[in-house]
Amino acid sequence: MKYVSAKVQGRVQGVGFRYFTQHTAMSHDIVGWVKNEDDGAVLIEAYGDDNNIDRFLEEIKRGPSRFAKVSEMDVNKLNGEPEYNSFNVKY
Repeated sequence: MKYVSAKVQGRVQGVGFRYFTQHTAMSHDIVGWVKNEDDGAVLIEAYGDDNNIDRFLEEIKRGPSRFAKVSEMDVNKLNGEPEYNSFNVKY
């Protein structure tokens, strides 16, 4: 299992990015959360099978539509085993 945080930068707010992230996570059996940051980035915490996390992150890099543009994504491994049971959009 893999537990990661990712800070996604670019045109990622106001373009449906959080809901795209939630849908993508759920389709890959990943739990965690996504939220907008004050600096215009989107922060993600995700936990799941190693291969599922890798595929999830590749889809996130591509973004949801022609309106979104990921310019940078910093991914860090986290320690522990979170107790999430779903993937949520945080406000």
